[in-house]
Amino acid sequence: MSIITGSEYLERINKLNSEIWISGEKVNGAVSEHAAFKGVMKSQAELYDLQHREDLKEKMTGLYKGEIIGASYLIPRTKEDLEKRREMIQTWARHTGGLMGRSPDYMNTALAAFVSSAHLLENQANCFPDHLKDFYEFAVSKDLSFTHTFINPQTNRSTLHYLNEDTTNARVVQRIEEGIVIKGAKLLATQGGMTDEIIVFSAPGIQDPSHAFAFSIPSNTEGLKFVCRKSLIHDYSNYNSPLSSRFEEMDSMVIFDNVLVPWDRVFFYDNIKTANDFYKLGNFIPFNLHQIVCRQVIKTEFILGIAKLIVDTININEFQHVQSKVTEIIKGLESTKALLSAAETQAEVNEHEVLLPARMPLYVAVNQFQDYYPRFTEIIQLLGASGMINLPDENQFNSPIGPKLNHYMQGFEVEGKDRVQLFQLAFDLCMSSFGSRQTLYERFFFGDPVRLAQMIYQTYDLDQAASFVNNKFTKKADLF
Repeated sequence: MSIITGSEYLERINKLNSEIWISGEKVNGAVSEHAAFKGVMKSQAELYDLQHREDLKEKMTGLYKGEIIGASYLIPRTKEDLEKRREMIQTWARHTGGLMGRSPDYMNTALAAFVSSAHLLENQANCFPDHLKDFYEFAVSKDLSFTHTFINPQTNRSTLHYLNEDTTNARVVQRIEEGIVIKGAKLLATQGGMTDEIIVFSAPGIQDPSHAFAFSIPSNTEGLKFVCRKSLIHDYSNYNSPLSSRFEEMDSMVIFDNVLVPWDRVFFYDNIKTANDFYKLGNFIPFNLHQIVCRQVIKTEFILGIAKLIVDTININEFQHVQSKVTEIIKGLESTKALLSAAETQAEVNEHEVLLPARMPLYVAVNQFQDYYPRFTEIIQLLGASGMINLPDENQFNSPIGPKLNHYMQGFEVEGKDRVQLFQLAFDLCMSSFGSRQTLYERFFFGDPVRLAQMIYQTYDLDQAASFVNNKFTKKADLF
């Protein structure tokens, strides 16, 4: 059996004893018991357990070489495969409200994209397509979990940054018999330290060959350090912090302190052209955009549900501005679903018999969501208004003053404690530190929104529209 359970996931990560630093201290003991990790790791374990539910097995798993594997590892070759991937991704997303942007299916999808693009490494200098293929087989057989990193520290983002001699960016500093040695840092690894492995690859546009590489190593590799930001969990009550206590994915800087990457884990190195081609021409963009939009549909449904419950709980259905605000979310949801459907309908099989969802509808969906999401959270704030501010914690309701609170904070046919619980949920989504991070994350998911819009403009077939006008409605057309 190639699919693991939640307990197997937790046991495996705890045994790694990876080097994780948080609040000035190194994490000792089981990372799944640490206050900053226990909630999200429990939620991740629940995702793995869903793979074993009899009523979900057909949706969550697939066959690969006669073995049952997680469906997010599958390389789609038919429309049915693509539909299965969507159903699997959205089943996991429904369990988290779409709030875990780095649930295991994200990097499982990335690895499937990489291995189905291995032909780009063939006959190229310092490239090892067989290493990538072998690693995919290994990862699938173990149902490995991954974090990843590719963004460099924000030391100097000018166009001439590569001229700096004292670079902080992770780079190859040695090429020895055992492998390549990496020194430096990468800015961001979401779920860093709570996965089996970390995949490291280069973003396009690099100037220095020593920064052009791709590899995967275990999270406990010697010299690999995950330095975490502060935790965004206010407390661990499901009542007071219903989302952050369960879905707060830790982010970390990754420091490579002369980390040895064995040759069999190196996919390519010292090759700028391959680093650019592998990202731009490979399957990472269509595969992972599809995964992202699948999740964002569910996240929008989650937000719409919260909006509807707030409207009902304080009985504001009749107001036109309320209906207009909720309709904004509906339009965003239906637009995103339509773009996802268009990407699947327009999917085409490439020369390597891989079915690729259409990029353009997915690019548009992700770029729109970068605008939609901050507005959606603002709408929740506007609907909840002052009710989002005065939120007694659970202890208040369990104290002698509780009965009075229950009375004076009641909603429309809802007791005060239940109304406040709903508004705590909305607060955690929109106004807590956790919620603010969610908004920023969606603003920049898959890149800077301005650059993404620029890419859409530069790659969209505008000539077709211009030709339509020229041929029918200008002096170039034969109007008479």
